[in-house]
Amino acid sequence: MPGSVTSAWWVPFADFLAKERRYSRYTLRNYHQAFDDFYRWLQARGAWERGFEALTPRDLRDWVIERQRGLDGLPRLDRRTLHNHASALRAFFKYWARHGRVQRNPLAGMPLPKLEKRLPQFLTEEQMKALLTGPQRLLENQGIDAFTAWRDRLVMELLYGGGLRVSELVNLNHGDIDPESGVARVLGKGRKERLCPLGQVAAAVLRKFRNEFTREAGPAAPVVINPNQSRMTVRAVQLMLKRYLALAELPLDLTPHKLRHSYATHLLNAGADLRLVQELLGHASLASTQIYTHVSIARLKDIYNHAHPRA
Repeated sequence: MPGSVTSAWWVPFADFLAKERRYSRYTLRNYHQAFDDFYRWLQARGAWERGFEALTPRDLRDWVIERQRGLDGLPRLDRRTLHNHASALRAFFKYWARHGRVQRNPLAGMPLPKLEKRLPQFLTEEQMKALLTGPQRLLENQGIDAFTAWRDRLVMELLYGGGLRVSELVNLNHGDIDPESGVARVLGKGRKERLCPLGQVAAAVLRKFRNEFTREAGPAAPVVINPNQSRMTVRAVQLMLKRYLALAELPLDLTPHKLRHSYATHLLNAGADLRLVQELLGHASLASTQIYTHVSIARLKDIYNHAHPRA
């Protein structure tokens, strides 16, 4: 994308997202990918010469149709990616319509293909137990050192015990946790704060790791660290998890976010209130949390089908 397009159209919008909407760098990256893909589509079909100001709903309908087919040498977008790109572009045009550079948002009210309903993947309680005991098993077999074993266990205990997003985990500082209550103050999406009980087990593992392996435990010091005491990255957590998934003979495509799915599903299966789970997860809308009720219902139906003589 030419620098003139980036500076004129993307940079002001990105500043708005980062400074006013307080979007994370991961959301900004996804929005930029959507913007870049849309620009390349406009270039491929010769529509860029008219500029963003002249785009009509008909142009955007063509974009929806053609990006699903992967025409003009561009890779095909699946439905979920198309929805994500449309959401980013809708926000982009809304921003510039408000600032008077486009007359209207050509994506407003645009119908999109229906998304297939996919239930979130989660681990059973037995699978979680096998995953969480992995570091101790490797330590006993001298597969890893004590620092790595307790650090890795801490990572998984916090993800599962607190229902944290992986980005929230790596940004967690010692000053964010009340050691008496075992509650963490977490900065989530949109820089919204919430309180997350970590559970007795996670709190105990945290105390041991802090007392025996952490050199700096001041308020601004990171909780999850590397051997050199630097803050652990999201990518490092993702790679670390794969080791223990393999050890527990679980699918390697499971991500740290699936531990958060497991946290929510296990709470609901045990009878937790849906509104409470919404608060614990930091969901802005109850609709985002309700997906886990479908998981619980599916599990109940599966148990019924296997156990009831009239099933």
